[in-house]
Amino acid sequence: MANAPAAGQALSLLSLLARHTEPLPAGAIARDLGLPRSTTYHLLGVLRDHGYVTHLAEERRYGLGVAAFELGSAYQRQAPLQRIARPLLGRLVDTTTHNAHLAVLHGRDVLYVIEERAPGRPLLVTDVGVRLPASLTASGMAMLAELSPAQLRALFPNRDSLIQRDGVGAVSVSELRRQLTDVRNRGHAVEDGSISAGLSSVAHAAFDHTGHPVAGVAVTFPTDQVDADERVRLAQAVTRTAQTLTARLGGRPAPRDRP
Repeated sequence: MANAPAAGQALSLLSLLARHTEPLPAGAIARDLGLPRSTTYHLLGVLRDHGYVTHLAEERRYGLGVAAFELGSAYQRQAPLQRIARPLLGRLVDTTTHNAHLAVLHGRDVLYVIEERAPGRPLLVTDVGVRLPASLTASGMAMLAELSPAQLRALFPNRDSLIQRDGVGAVSVSELRRQLTDVRNRGHAVEDGSISAGLSSVAHAAFDHTGHPVAGVAVTFPTDQVDADERVRLAQAVTRTAQTLTARLGGRPAPRDRP
């Protein structure tokens, strides 16, 4: 029990380094964590000895070490997101009787990692391993809407970074921002025929412990077979599934004050 506070401080320190794109000086770490400098240097020394922190002596800064990378890689190898999400998507298919899928952001694209097909429903292009432009898909828009302005600018710095398909898709960054504002106001993302003619989707983001959107949960259905009331029901089912996935990942929703 005596080591628990130190363990919590060490984890807070690693989380702080992980949130920054550049290494930090010890003084900034101590200030941000509210720790004495002596305690901060002790924690940094222990974490450095175990490979979780690296000291950039010439810059007088500290960054994440190789052991932190190995830990993150091990997390990915175990595929916890897919393991946790798959039964939830299976229940979503049973509830809605439509195809469901899970996608993650990969740069400006979404990468589909799970597809659960409903009996008798049409095959989709969103098979596992398929990549599609995030700004054209419901899953992608659900996640993009939850990014910070800085993250969004990094992905879409200018109109040349945007993709249109058959005249569909934002033609300017300002238009994309307006579309993402609509997603936030609506509470979920929608897509009608942008990917496959005659098919529509509704999606909601799931979050990790930092409030970052780690996945998009979506249901896809024949556009002409689902009326407005049924769309509302599907959106509610997708939202509940995404919220359950967030809870099981130990996550929390992003702040709702995105500009």
